[in-house]
Parts: sequence; structure tokens; C-alpha cells
Amino acid sequence: MPIYLTAQKKNDLFTQYGGTASNTGSTESQVALMTLRINELSKHLQSNHKDNSCKRALLTMVGQRKRLLHYLMKKDIQGYREIIEKLGIRK
Repeated sequence: MPIYLTAQKKNDLFTQYGGTASNTGSTESQVALMTLRINELSKHLQSNHKDNSCKRALLTMVGQRKRLLHYLMKKDIQGYREIIEKLGIRK
């Protein structure tokens, strides 16, 4: 587990976006977790621009988040708009 992502932080994230700490499978909580990881990897790549494995992981996560957001948009447009607003993505 990365150092920036402690178990307590994950539980707080799942509680805030998923409803409970054990609701790790909800689309909203998965998008929030990926957004946190994407932001941290972006910071890492600003100082380590030759880290190609990190670039690949970042692009994979961005694609996965995009697919999850598309699913959420089809399933629940109001929840999609709320999560976009809370996380500050898609300006």
C-alpha cells in the first residue's frame, strides 16, 4: 500500500463517498479512491518525469475512472453530477 494511502484514510474516503467504511464497491467510492491516487501519481510524475511505469499506471487509472464515471452517468445522472462537483474534476 502506498505511504500516502493509509487504512484510516481509505476508511474515511469510503465513509464519505460510499456511505459506510465497508461499502468499498460503490461506484462513487471507487471514483473517489482513483481520483486520490491519480492526484498523488501526478505529483510524483512532476518531479520524476522519466518514471515510465508510473506514467503507464496513471494512464490506466485515468481510463478506469473514465469508464466508471461513464457507467455512473448512465445509471444515476444526479449522483454523477454530485461526485464531479465534490471531487472537482471535469471543469
